[in-house]
Amino acid sequence: MRNRAGSQNLIDIGNCIREQRQKAGMSQESLAELAGISVNTVSRIEGGQTAMSVEVFKKLVCILGMDANLLLGSPEMPLEGSRRICEMFRRMEHLKKQEQKIVIQTMDALIDGLEGHK
Repeated sequence: MRNRAGSQNLIDIGNCIREQRQKAGMSQESLAELAGISVNTVSRIEGGQTAMSVEVFKKLVCILGMDANLLLGSPEMPLEGSRRICEMFRRMEHLKKQEQKIVIQTMDALIDGLEGHK
């Protein structure tokens, strides 16, 4: 019974990923490319045939602008702008280490300033 429950969870997660990918108008190929995984892996995840690593899970959630809680069967938490935030982090990954440091310091200063005004 335990294996069936695990398998059903994989199927449910896969279905949810497929639905979100289709809503976003993305192909399996484009999702695979953005996530840095093979098309075959995307197909197996969507079909509930394979589990994914935490790293791949995080990438898919970010790329698709999904709430990880919803994917895991928990109530959705409103995350305003979560897709935009993920896009910004993806862009930062391509910067040089020193440039990343500058962006992070700038963000820290802005957030500290905003928190000080509450």
